[in-house]
Formats: sequence, structure tokens, C-alpha cells
Amino acid sequence: MKAFKKAFWCFRVMAFYLALIPTTIIFALLGLLTILIPFSWRYRFITAWSHLSIIYAKYICGLRYHIRGLEHLPKTNAILVSNHQSTWETIFLQKLLPVQSWVLKRELLQIPFFGWGLALLQPVAINRSSGRAAITQLMEQGLARLKLGRWLVLFPEGTRVSPQAYKKFSKSAAALAEASGYPILPMAHNAGEFWPRGWWLKKPGVIEIVLGPLIKPQGHSLESLHAATETWIREHMSSSQKG
Repeated sequence: MKAFKKAFWCFRVMAFYLALIPTTIIFALLGLLTILIPFSWRYRFITAWSHLSIIYAKYICGLRYHIRGLEHLPKTNAILVSNHQSTWETIFLQKLLPVQSWVLKRELLQIPFFGWGLALLQPVAINRSSGRAAITQLMEQGLARLKLGRWLVLFPEGTRVSPQAYKKFSKSAAALAEASGYPILPMAHNAGEFWPRGWWLKKPGVIEIVLGPLIKPQGHSLESLHAATETWIREHMSSSQKG
């Protein structure tokens, strides 16, 4: 019985990729043509890929999700800060939020097809080895995106981290919030339990996402703003893993 379940599970994952890969190629190639149209239309087209991916994950892999704290989602844009465990949450956030820009490492833009589509969404793509120049770029381009009315998405761990591992949060989100005056919306989840890093298999189940109250920079120092954000996320990472 266990062997049958494992074989069926592998079949579902293969079906997921058989659906996802050609969809990614089609959207990337057609997406290149959208550079000639207004950004709002281009954004809708490119992020339709994310909506389809979440549907594929749900109905092919049995990977569903449950959100708590939707009442904290503001009507105006903010800086979303989340733990980073898998690829799933990066796809899901395009379904959860309106127009957004991500802070990410520029190497991702070099991935064939996926990276091309990502570049069309005008992310803040930084060279993490450039030190202070990367911080300056984040401040300048991050503020510019916020002023355009877009959400800014940051993963302060800087890379995907397994649910059982620990990686120190960077202070970049807190620094941007302090400099810009925009609030932070913290998010915690347990996507890595079902869509593990570096493992092509996907586990069926329910991903738990928790959104917290806005953390406004007013009245905070950089250190206290950073601490409040990280503390909330880490505490609710535990609760999301428990469901």
C-alpha cells in the first residue's frame, strides 16, 4: 500500500510539471511581446501564470492553503516581509497582493523563461555581493516602487530556509520602512513543509499562512522596528507549522 501511494504521489508531481513547464515557456515567450504595452496590462498577463500555477498545485498535487489575518491586509500598499521556505510563497503572493515588486538577487533574472517573465515585472534586482551599493539600490528603487503605488515584497532571510533551520534576518526591510514611512505587513507560513527546497516532490496538504497587524515605523528606531518584525514572524512561523 505504501509503495502504491508513493508511486501515485510521484505520478501527480510529474503531471504537475508536465502542466507547468509548457505553461511557463508559453507565458515567457508571449510575455516578451508585452514589453510594448502598458505595465498594468503586462503585469496582469505575466501574473496569470502564477494563478495557474496555484491552481495546478491545488488540483494536481493536492496542495491547498488557508489564510488567517486577512483583516490586516490594508487597502493601500505597504512592505510585505515574510519568511522564505519554498518557491510556493513567491508564486502565491502574486495571487494575494495587488501590483507588487520583489526585492531579489539579480541572478534569478538569468533563469531561462522564468527569469525573463520575472524581469518584465520590474523587480528590485540587486547584486548581493556589491555591499553598500546594494543597500543604496534597495533604498532608491524600493522607494520608487512604493511611490508608484506598488507593494514591495522582501524575504529578509535572503534565501530559502528549511522549516527546521535558522537564518538571521537582514535589516533591509526595517531600514526601508524607516526611511520611507511605509508600514510593514508581516507574514508567516509553513510552505516548506509541503514544497521543500531542492526537492522536486510536493506533499499534499494545507499550507498555513498568517498575516499580522501592520507594523508602522513611526515611534520605532531601526533596531526596534527590525526586532518587532522578526519577532512576530518567528513566533507565527511556529503557529503556522502547528496549523
